[in-house]
Parts: sequence; C-alpha cells; structure tokens
Amino acid sequence: MLQSKSFVKKTKQGRITKVASRQRTPLARSPKPYLTPSRRPPQIVREHYLRDDVYCGAVSCSACDAAAKRKLSADAATILVVDTNVVLHQIDLLENPAIEDVVCLSVVLDEVRNKNLAVFNRIKALCTNDARRFYVFANEQHRDTYVKDMVGESPNDRNDRAIRVAVRWYQSHLGESVKVLLITNDRDNKRKAIEEGLNAETVESYVRSLAQPGLLDLVVVPTNGDVNMEDAEDLRPSKKKVIYSEHKPMSEITSGLRCGIYHQGKLRVNRYNPFEAYVGSESIGDEIVIRGRSNMNRAFDGDIVAVELLPQDQWHESKSFIADDDEDDEEDVHLAPSSADDAPRNTNSTTVGSSAASVSSRPIGRVVGIIKRNWNSYCGSLEPMPMPAGSGGVAHALFVSKDRRIPKIRIHTRQLENLLNKRIVVAVDSWDVLSRYPSGHYVRTIGDIGDKETETEVVLIENDINTRPFSTQVLACLPPLPWTLSPDDLANPNRQDLRHVRVFSVDPPGCRDIDDALHCTLLPNGNFEVGVHIADVTNFVHPGTPLDEEAAQRGTSVYLVGQRIDMLPKPLTEDVCSLRADVERLAFSVIWEMTPHADIISTRYTKSVIKSCAAMSYVEAQARMDDSRLVDPLTVDLRNLNSLAKIMRQRRCDRGALTLASAEVKFEIDSETHDPLDIGIYQIREANQMIEEFMLAANVSVAEKILKHFPLCSLLRRHPSPTKEMLEPLLRTASSVGLNLDVSSSKALAESLDNATSDDPYFNKLIRILATRCMTQAVYFCSGDLSFSEYYHYGLAAPLYTHFTSPIRRYADVVVHRLLAAALDIAKLPPVFQDGPQLTGIADNLNYRHRNAQMASRASVELHTHIYFRTRPTDTEARIVKVKANGFIVFVPKFGIEGPIYLTPKGDKGGDWVVDEVHQRVTKPGTNISYSVLQTVMIHMEVVEPQPHRPKLQLTLI
Repeated sequence: MLQSKSFVKKTKQGRITKVASRQRTPLARSPKPYLTPSRRPPQIVREHYLRDDVYCGAVSCSACDAAAKRKLSADAATILVVDTNVVLHQIDLLENPAIEDVVCLSVVLDEVRNKNLAVFNRIKALCTNDARRFYVFANEQHRDTYVKDMVGESPNDRNDRAIRVAVRWYQSHLGESVKVLLITNDRDNKRKAIEEGLNAETVESYVRSLAQPGLLDLVVVPTNGDVNMEDAEDLRPSKKKVIYSEHKPMSEITSGLRCGIYHQGKLRVNRYNPFEAYVGSESIGDEIVIRGRSNMNRAFDGDIVAVELLPQDQWHESKSFIADDDEDDEEDVHLAPSSADDAPRNTNSTTVGSSAASVSSRPIGRVVGIIKRNWNSYCGSLEPMPMPAGSGGVAHALFVSKDRRIPKIRIHTRQLENLLNKRIVVAVDSWDVLSRYPSGHYVRTIGDIGDKETETEVVLIENDINTRPFSTQVLACLPPLPWTLSPDDLANPNRQDLRHVRVFSVDPPGCRDIDDALHCTLLPNGNFEVGVHIADVTNFVHPGTPLDEEAAQRGTSVYLVGQRIDMLPKPLTEDVCSLRADVERLAFSVIWEMTPHADIISTRYTKSVIKSCAAMSYVEAQARMDDSRLVDPLTVDLRNLNSLAKIMRQRRCDRGALTLASAEVKFEIDSETHDPLDIGIYQIREANQMIEEFMLAANVSVAEKILKHFPLCSLLRRHPSPTKEMLEPLLRTASSVGLNLDVSSSKALAESLDNATSDDPYFNKLIRILATRCMTQAVYFCSGDLSFSEYYHYGLAAPLYTHFTSPIRRYADVVVHRLLAAALDIAKLPPVFQDGPQLTGIADNLNYRHRNAQMASRASVELHTHIYFRTRPTDTEARIVKVKANGFIVFVPKFGIEGPIYLTPKGDKGGDWVVDEVHQRVTKPGTNISYSVLQTVMIHMEVVEPQPHRPKLQLTLI
C-alpha cells in the first residue's frame, strides 16, 4: 500500500516548493526524505510510514502490547475524543481536573499548533503531565485510522472525517465495556457522527452530565455557526441597539492598507485612562490617538488593529480631568512612574489656538478591524451585586479586571455566592456589536480580595510571570552537586587562573545570586589593572538544551518584595554560578589597564577562574571607604576603584549622559508575617555608583568587541531619544516655574538639569524625577535589524551598548556571553545566530519579559504599600506634579507614590475651579485659593473601603 499527498509551501527566500508525502506499510523504522530531479518547483518527497503498532493507551485494553504506555484509567466508563475547536476554545475546561480520560488525536494537535501556539503548548502540557489522563493517539500514523484525501473535500472536512474514523476505531478496539464519546460543538460533525452510529455530544451537554454545576462556568458559548447548545440562551433582556460598528472583512482591510486608507499597528491603551489608546503607525510615521470605547471598537490592549483616520476637523483635544468616568473608574494611587512607559500619556500636547476643544496636531482615528487578537486570561473580581432571588440558577455578573486597561467582562455563573469578594481569573470569548461589554467565562478562583498571597499571585498572573517549578528535564541539565572546580577547568588553555588576584563583590544586602566581582591592582608603571569578572553561566547552560530553552522563555529573573522568581534553577543561581566569597568559581572577565586618570590603555577578554575574598553589601563597602583608619589592601582597592569611577562618571556626563532620578522604595519586612514594618526611599551611595560605572564600562567594551566580529547578529541594547511629545509635560512644567530646559540633545538636557536650581533643596531632584518619566525604556535588538545610527543609547550617551554583566538573572547576557566566546574563538557560534528572524524573536521576547518583570516588581511595591497603610493613616508632605480641571496629581517623596487629590466632589467635572495651562495652576475664582505645579501641600493618606472588600489608598488635602 503506497499513499501519496502533496502540498505547496514557501521557502524562507519566498520560493515555492511542492512537497509530497508518501505513505506505505511499515518496511523500515525511519522515514528517509529524498529529492526528485524536477527543477521548478523542486519536489521534496517524504515517505510516510503507516503502522499497526500505534497503541490506544487504555489500561483496560488487552489487545495492545503489554509494554505500551497507558494513561487512560482502567475504570473509565467513558473515553473522550475531542475535536480541534474544542481544544482551541475550551482549553480552560480541559485543564480542570474534573476532565480526564481524554484522547488527543495527532490530526487535532497538528491543527491546533498551526492555529494557536499558546493553546498548543497548554494541551501539550496536559498530555505530557503524568498526573493527568490525557493520551496522544497518532491516528495519522495508524494503518486503520489514516484517511486519504477525497476529491473536492476541504482540509477541514478531511480532518473531521479522520476524527470520526479514529472514534470508530477506538469503539471497535475497546468493545462495549467502554463508551467512546466524540466531543464537538460543530453541528455538521456531530450529525455525521451520529448518522455513522457513533456517540457524540456538545461540550455543554457532556459537562451537564457530570452534575458539577461549577464546571458549566468554564464552558465557552460557541459562536459562528456552531451548535446552539441546550439551555445556553442568554437570560438577559435582548439588546436591539447597535453600540459598535461591524469590523471590516479582512479582504477590505488588506486592500485599504495597500491603498493607504487604513493604517496598521498595535493598540496600546493608556494605563491611567482606559478610554484613550494609541496605535503606532509606520505608514504615517506617527502615533494615532484613539479616544473613547466606540472608536476603540471592541479592540483590546495589544491587539493588532486597522485604523482609519478621522477628518482633521475632528482632531479635537478635550479638557484634562482626573479619570472619573461612567464606570466609576477613578485614578488610583500608584507607584511613581519610572519611565514614559509607566507614566500617564500626555494628550494635550500641541494645539492650535487656546480653546478647550482646539485642533490637535496629533492624528485621531478609529479602529475599523482587528487583524490579530490579544485576548488573554485576566485577574480581577466581580462587581458587587445583590444575590439573585432563588438559588442554583444562572447569575449574570460583571467582572472588573485589576488591569484598568481591560474593559469589564460579562460572565454567567452558577456559583455567584462563592465568587463575590474573591479574586478570580476570567477569559474573554467574544464581543458582539450589540453588547457594551465583551462576554467571557470564569476560569478559576485565586483567593480572597486583599489577601497578600492572593494579590501577589494576581501580580504574577497579570504580568505573565512563569512561576512553575523547573521540570525534571531542565533539572537534569544541571551539573552534579556539590559542584567543585575540576582539573579540566584549570587545564583549559582558554581559561586563565586568577585565583591569586584579590577579587571581591559589592551587592545589595542579602544578595545570594552574585553575578559580578571586581579587582583593582596597582601596576609597577603606576597604572591600574581593573577587572570585571562575571559568572560564567554559559559553561553550564548549553545552547538548545531544555535548561537553555527554559531560560530563554523566562527571559529574566523577577524581583518582588521579599521574593525572587529565578530564571535559572537555584543550584545554579545561588551556588554553582554565584561568585560567593572564599569559593573557587568560573568567570568571564573583562580586564583593562587604566591610567590614574581612567584612560583605558588596553582591554582583554578571557574565561577565568577566580576566588573572591569578600562579598560585601553597598553599606559595608561604603563604610570601609569612609573610615579613614582603614588602610588594608581591600579598602585601598575600593578607594582606587571609586576614584577611577568618579572620573569615568564625570566623563560620561560631559558626553551627555543623563543623571536622572527615581523614587525607588524599600521595605523593612517582618521575618515572621512577611508584612512591611517600615517603608522609605532607597538610598544611593557612592559604592552603588562605583559598581554601576564599571558594569557600564564592561558592557560597552563587550558591545564593541562582539559587533566588530558579528556586525549582523549581535544582541545590543538601545535607548531611543524621547520625542517632543514625550518631553512636552516636562517642558510645560519647567516653563510654568520659569525654567528654560534645552532638550535639543541629551548633552543639552543634562546641562539644563544641572542648572535647574532654586531655594527649594528638593527642586532639582523633583525636576530630574519628572525628566525620568519622559524617557522611553531601553530595548534589546539584533544589530542586523537597524542602521548604526539607531544603535545609540540616549540615556548613557553611548553609541554602542549591550548587557553582559548579569547572566544569572538575564538571558540577554547569556546570549552576549556566547557571542563574546565566539569572537574570542573559544566556542562556535550556535546556529540560532544565523537565523535573523529567530534572533529578532529572541530580542522581542526579552523586551516583553523585561517589561513584565519591571511591571510585576512595581505592582508588588504598590501592594505592600497598601498593606503598610492599612493600619497606619499618615499625614505627610506631597508635591503637585500635574494640575487638572477637578484637582491635581501629587507625588509623595517619602513613599515614592503618586495619586489624585480631588478639589470637587466625585462626578463634578471641574465646578468652580479654573485651570491655567500656561502657568500650570488651578484657581477658584473670587478667592485667593490656587494650587500650582511643584507646590508643596500637606495630605492625609489612608486605606478606605468605598465598597465592601474593595480597599483602596486614598489621598486627601489637609
């Protein structure tokens, strides 16, 4: 028996390749591809062997080989076979432990992988989890279940037929002792299955038969022509009014994009005003502003959308208010922004005229279609509501996400009483033009609102932080423990023995994952040998291994208050790789010869063996340097390094590097309850700046080296210059207090900030904090993707920069270590560096993971700040950083947070107060009461509960 099928695919270069696959009964163990002699297009024929030794996986089966793997339980009365759409749309249900004894056909898995990789990874995890009874049956390789394509049959119909054939084989194979049930919401597939004498049910019908009402909450109501499930009708009153416009069909969107009528980009919703969004458009070279839910037209944050520009006479600006909309969605107290990505967007930028609704220079548009959805699962709680009359029925509730950018989601639940006052996870299913809100379904309960463990888990879920334990495959990649230096390490000609050198580390207190150490030796010629020694992580993390793949996916370690989620397993991060004191460790070193004036004479790079003599905290290192009585060699080394660092820092600033400021918060944590006992601003010492300076220097040196050898595939880091729109809030604030800032270059801005002084001792730091939030974040990129002029790092005033110094906690540094090793001919460059798109994908994931880690860290600080103030109402000093028509935003220096102060009752859009935009002042006419930007005010901070079980930190004017 010889079967053939062929299909056409494109190569990476865009050429068409016709691919044929032949099937025959088993004659050999492995298929061997061979090429036909045809030239255009070349035909690749792959032999596809059909077998009769593909086993069913049922424990109760006596026909299959006794040694075959069995996952379907012996006492299973029913074995489920699910189709592709059930896996794609009901994955939350399938992950519930109540659903077991499921057969996943290979034809289904292949289709799922092609349509949604994220869902494929989730179903794959179920199938490989020994604790779950999900079995993969290779129906496309079994002689009795493989089906040939029929003339005129669509791929979808062919796959549905293959599923039914597999169900029939299972029922015949297992006999009458077990019921084999096809689960499908496809009306046609179900009808054909029943006509063929097979058992088939819809998802809801099967779930109802389990008599677990809570499971029905997980069922996604089918749309687009699927089965109208029993008892699934919407119990809400019918809504006839069309609220949103229909999305344009993809054919019309494609044509419109080609003609320039529509513009494509990723929609980003304003974190502080969920009724405003932005779409970066390459086609017009600007950001398109989207205002209001109707113009967002059911798009979610992160969706790839098609946008149509509104007529220019509709590009109006509106008065700026503290968010207080029809959904009671007030602006919250939050951690002070550390970049433009964290800060509220400036929407009152450049206007023509002075009226409240003047024409903006920024394009305004509306979403006309969704090109790619970014729906995820969201954490939040149900809007408080009374329990419906009776019990056991379906209640319709509104879910409010913790992420203010996400609209409320309508769900129906049979367990309302158990879900009120809980943090829950909800997934979005659809959003109809007739519905004000999207529809979704309940996934799971996290815990009680306000509980610290619950809220911390919410932070991790919201930011897509992987907290799963490392798998056995990953842990199997670790070296045998306890690890010790081997003779082979010392004999390696590419590794220099530096154990005789006085190496030491300086880190935050309690640091256990020590990435970096230094040495500073006075040379006979009066110069210094300065070394930066970085943990040699790539000696243990090899390309393409499960450990490497896991680290690449995680991207970075995540630091929460009192908790760390590691990128690598702890045996590596805290022991084998950590450059702890008095133990021999492998390192990758950058060593300079420097003059006493910090001029670099030479640079060399080498793998090394070191033995740190001390692991100090910043406080300890500072105390040594400050104590004039200490003249021991280690202290002298510290002082020499500090002298060099000060010169290097000044030289950087002279080039235009920015000295910015942020309000980094630290907590004193109770060792038993892990609750915050005290809160304050993290103090930066000279010791911190000293270490930072040499890490920056090492990163620059390595960037130069790898780019020289690999100009097209180096992983670098750039910091884009801020746009005029981003700098507008800073310029407006500065102007209102008579300060003229030159923002023509980073050097000009740096000099302006240095000259920004007043009688107020905090004034300069406050201006620098405001400047910091105007900057976008630095990003990783592949050198082959951009021109050299775009490599520039604005904040550091460095033409080249990368990350090399923290491979224990950043995967970017692991990649750079491999590049440097290849540049030194120590190791071969892994194949991934020859694949431009894959390298770009790695950089994109690193940026995504880095951003999420920062957001999770900020959210953890905000959570602990709320916990701290629950029992500590406080009066304190605050600074006004932005004026609004109905109040102003204040920054609280002592605690590093900011939030709204309302001058008018909630719902009053300004009342008697008048805003002077030029002088950034809000005044009450007829009185001498006014408030100006940067003014000091006294406020009261207290956690209140405007609704039961909904605590929030509230700021009020004293």
